[in-house]
Amino acid sequence: MKPKPPRPSALTIRISTKGQLVVPKEIRLRHGWSAGAELTLEDLGDRVVLREVQDFPETRLEDLIGCTGYQGPAKTLQEMEAGIAEGARRRHDR
Repeated sequence: MKPKPPRPSALTIRISTKGQLVVPKEIRLRHGWSAGAELTLEDLGDRVVLREVQDFPETRLEDLIGCTGYQGPAKTLQEMEAGIAEGARRRHDR
């Protein structure tokens, strides 16, 4: 039987005169946040969400090759630039 995730809790905190918030110890411990932890503050209009910044894993060129799904022959730089220019013209002419 899986343990149930903690129920959301609402705590009242105050903003200091310097605009700072103190994240209660209980919340810091639950999320494993210590001094210097980088957090993202997301404004959703009627609420604000605080999340830990997630690092992206290192990506190698080999991981990206073929990610566009293009299956045709390789294009030269001039062919790619011409295709970009054509797409820009089409978009502008709409």
